[in-house]
Amino acid sequence: MSLEPKVGWLLSYSYLWADEHLRGAEEGIKNRPCALVAATRRDGDRIVAIVVPVTHSPPADPATAIEIPAVTKARLGLDAERSWIVCNEANVFAWPGPDLRAAGRQTPPSVWYGPLPPKLATAAREKLREFAKAGRLRQVPRTK
Repeated sequence: MSLEPKVGWLLSYSYLWADEHLRGAEEGIKNRPCALVAATRRDGDRIVAIVVPVTHSPPADPATAIEIPAVTKARLGLDAERSWIVCNEANVFAWPGPDLRAAGRQTPPSVWYGPLPPKLATAAREKLREFAKAGRLRQVPRTK
């Protein structure tokens, strides 16, 4: 797959939650929108990507997530329920990876829902960095 990563975009991904990973799961339970917050080239052409999940569940600690504005959700073709980008855990994988999924009912099929507003994408990336610096980011390694 010759798919270039688009940092700051929402994509469809089989996200594996950190708690599920700790219980021994190797696959995500369902496909969900996730924000691609980083993609770095390592060892030549290898790209390592970091995605954070989007959920309908309100965060127990509001400092761990950022709500997606309704207008953004509508533009991306998502449902009208409230949703949050969770920033205190992430999946890390070799791009493009086997866990990318088709987003919505697009023709032709694509993994991309579309771009997040730049301020929202930057806020999610910065919040993730804060958790990483504090040693509180729960990272789940997927493909290598």
